[in-house]
Amino acid sequence: MEVFEAIRTRRSVRAFKSTPIPEDKIKLILEAGRLAPSAGNIQPWHFIVVRDAEKRKRLSKARWAKFIAEAPVVIVGCGDQRASPRWFHVDVAIAMQNMVLAATGEGLGTCWVGSFNEEEVRELLKIPENYRVVALLAVGYPREKIDVTSKILHFVQRRKKLSEIVSFEEIGRKTSQNLLLLALRLFRFISRIYSS
Repeated sequence: MEVFEAIRTRRSVRAFKSTPIPEDKIKLILEAGRLAPSAGNIQPWHFIVVRDAEKRKRLSKARWAKFIAEAPVVIVGCGDQRASPRWFHVDVAIAMQNMVLAATGEGLGTCWVGSFNEEEVRELLKIPENYRVVALLAVGYPREKIDVTSKILHFVQRRKKLSEIVSFEEIGRKTSQNLLLLALRLFRFISRIYSS
């Protein structure tokens, strides 16, 4: 799969098959993380591959992360705050995004989890004090077949237009059309909250 195709078709998967992931695919995903750029080329990351069912179950206690228990692999991205105190979060995030794209290219689904109890994760995985947990990445084969066309349409409809997020030379004032779109999105969001 071409890189842009992986970017375009990637989605967050929250329902996984129990099918084990072959070692060569896991290694490729980890290699994609290893090859990521980092500030000063410090590479302050460490990745913990969690396959143990009991550990995955304990990791799934994070908010909105019950699906972690059924993902055959969870990659925990940690950053060495002593090696790169200012940039470790960014560097680990870049490396994990490389992993997401590599996994997508291999026909795997992923879901990035950023809401978790860091102390519980640290204790469970025996993470030393100089490392901070940046994110958990659930990886596995999607349980349902991905209908790429409908998912892309849904994906495209939910994404902002380039004209809404890009400026050249400096950030300009928002046009009245952009403000109207923002108000409409806010109204829809509030309506969903109150209707559920």
